[in-house]
Amino acid sequence: MTSFVDRVVLHVAAGNGGHGCASVHREKFKPLGGPDGGNGGNGGDVVLVVDQSEPTLLDYHRSPHRAATSGKAGHGSHRNGAEGEDLVMPVPDGTVVFDVDGNQLADLVGAGARYVVASGGRGGLGNASLASQRRKAPGFALLGEPGESCDVVLELKSIADVALVGYPSAGKSSVIGALSAAKPKIADYPFTTLVPNLGVVEAGSVRYTIADVPGLIPGASEGKGLGLEFLRHVERCEILVHVLDCATLESDRDPITDLDTIENELEQYGGLNDRPRMVALNKIDVPEALELAELVEPLLRERGYEVFKVSAVSREGLRPLSFAMAAAVDRARAARPTANVERIVLRPKAVDESGFEIVREGEAFRIKGERPERWVRQTDFSNDEAVGYLGDRLARLGVEAALYEAGATAGCEVRIGKQDNSVIFDWEPTIEAGGSTHITARRGFDERLEGR
Repeated sequence: MTSFVDRVVLHVAAGNGGHGCASVHREKFKPLGGPDGGNGGNGGDVVLVVDQSEPTLLDYHRSPHRAATSGKAGHGSHRNGAEGEDLVMPVPDGTVVFDVDGNQLADLVGAGARYVVASGGRGGLGNASLASQRRKAPGFALLGEPGESCDVVLELKSIADVALVGYPSAGKSSVIGALSAAKPKIADYPFTTLVPNLGVVEAGSVRYTIADVPGLIPGASEGKGLGLEFLRHVERCEILVHVLDCATLESDRDPITDLDTIENELEQYGGLNDRPRMVALNKIDVPEALELAELVEPLLRERGYEVFKVSAVSREGLRPLSFAMAAAVDRARAARPTANVERIVLRPKAVDESGFEIVREGEAFRIKGERPERWVRQTDFSNDEAVGYLGDRLARLGVEAALYEAGATAGCEVRIGKQDNSVIFDWEPTIEAGGSTHITARRGFDERLEGR
């Protein structure tokens, strides 16, 4: 079983927020000393962080289910619950994060790059924090919010300057081993290389990385062989070098045909037409291979390729190839656009923005918005006082007035939250005084609704 994994499906869950505490201070001669319930702690986040010492996603392939710790509940005597710990997950440089529908969420490049996959739930307020002049001794506390949970797909795209492409057994791994200190597995049978090999090369003052892509054969872009699994590792490379086998024993193959076949697969994969190409005619230590290389070299140069005759065994021609790749990498780096300094743009919400919307669903009405949905999640519906507090918050936000404007009547079904997890109740309007439109009324009664 290979120890290299470059794609995993990860199931993550952030920590839940701790519940607030409803408590009353008690001591001798002070049986009712006021509310002293502490707040619940926030749940931990699930965070991906680039760690350049991580070469693969193997750990997450073996254990794809990961969860952060939850916050602790608050206690009496104004003791807040402990915060949940963030789950920091190291990933290799070049990891791309997708949702299950294939939408890209983040591209993590560079040491320390971070992405919060799932946010922890907010801790609930204790009754000490809910106390006010009007509500001096709340008999309830807010519940902690559940943490986010989701499935994401992690894909690793190698960070390399130069990619060696070619048929199996063309000598790509041997070239990397000869140019760098990498020690890839090398044998005389196809598909020896089952994982991308990376090496670091120094040529003059230029230092660059080089990688080979295993398993390119006809149909690789359609999933044949290993090509589809590893073509993604070519996407970030600046230079493509075709390693052509001039000593192949297969009668239906020759360097020109091999080049055309691999170019067709790269074109089918897409997105690589702008990369500079070079050609390395390999295995010229074999006399017949040298003759073939000298025969096809003029044809390749006519096509505009920069051609090098090399041998990974005798190391002949590797130095000119190395310096040519270094020059190409240097040009590509110089052509990169200068990174702009990220500017923080503050866009405050409009003062008249309600923060919610009401959507009619047949005879019912659905309230959508971050705050109403969060308040519902934090409400203990087994406590009548907590339910009344929720009603007051919704009324202050303007929900009841908006329901009236939308055509709601007393007893109408109102839903808050998402389709699969809604809180449903019958509307009992409470319209507070304020302006000519609103009139004072007891809860459940509004003379404007009479006769509707």
